Amino acid sequence: MPAMSSTAILLVGSTLLAFVLAALATPLVGAFARRLGMLDVPGGRRRHPRPIPRPGGLAIAVAFGLAIFSFWLVDRVAGGPFLIPEEVRSPRFTLTAIAALLGMSVGLIDDVLELRARWQFLGLFIVAAIIVAAGIHIDFVNDPTSDQLVELAFPISVAFTMFWIVGMNVALNFIDGLDGLAAGVAAIAAVTLGGLALLPQVSEPFVAWMGFSLAGAIAGFLLFNFHPARLFLGTTGVAFLGTMLAVLSIFGTAKVAAALLVLGVPIIDTFYVFVRRMLAGRPPFAPDRGHFHHRLLDVGLTHQQAVLLIYLMTAALGTLAFITSGRGQLMSFIALMILLAVLVMGLAQRSSKAEELDPSLYGEEADRF
Repeated sequence: MPAMSSTAILLVGSTLLAFVLAALATPLVGAFARRLGMLDVPGGRRRHPRPIPRPGGLAIAVAFGLAIFSFWLVDRVAGGPFLIPEEVRSPRFTLTAIAALLGMSVGLIDDVLELRARWQFLGLFIVAAIIVAAGIHIDFVNDPTSDQLVELAFPISVAFTMFWIVGMNVALNFIDGLDGLAAGVAAIAAVTLGGLALLPQVSEPFVAWMGFSLAGAIAGFLLFNFHPARLFLGTTGVAFLGTMLAVLSIFGTAKVAAALLVLGVPIIDTFYVFVRRMLAGRPPFAPDRGHFHHRLLDVGLTHQQAVLLIYLMTAALGTLAFITSGRGQLMSFIALMILLAVLVMGLAQRSSKAEELDPSLYGEEADRF
């Protein structure tokens, strides 16, 4: 069987298997969470109509892990390359598993104990430190003045990698304010990273396998998480997805610029929310309704319309990542920062007169940052 054919079979098969497993696992996780009382109960900032299971993202992690393990196990039993072509094999299996388990574990602890923001942040920092110690770090970044890569000194590489992993988690947490929003954006980002990994100049089939399988698992979960959600992504899902996307972008031959672009909406929203809160004299992690998705609701979009609009924006940015170079991706990100700033200010002026600390919530659990 030709190498490209076997790789295609692996990518499609693993993606479909992850989708089916997630579709089967999600209701089971919901029932498990209800039995243990791991529910988001309406009240205060939580305005969903009924108690909803919180750690739904566990289903994504389980489905993704089982799909990858299934293909790996068949090859082990066969005694050699069978379902996984040689060019897809990678010593990074262990590192990926470490990253996935760490992210999922920190998130699950938070979903059980409902930690305060500072402890969540400390947990993410520890996850990032362990991942860096395991050997995953950003050694090169795109030169904004050319299409070349710039090698980072080791201390800068370590600091930037930790910032990247923690920042990715925080950004995904911040956008997790509407049903299906964070999961859908993460799925589009995973597909983008997977597709970019197949480009000849990148040639990272292992990253493509991980990215597409992750997207498949998220899609199966979204059957139950899109509005009106039957269970939430939870910090379990946010931390798992944020960590996985951060690590895959590092593996993908310095595709940090591409990840920065495709996840531009949550990343830039996080930056502006931090700035606005600090200028207002409030702690940067103090929750409010000033996020971009809240602004869209304020000007009259329905829950589904707001989510689908951000999906469309993310997909457009993913497409842009395919047709631009590293320098072009960075320039596009800067342009998006300016455009989104103007858009948010315009939406703020047109929005209702609701106060910043209005506790309204539109379906999905609010970020606790």
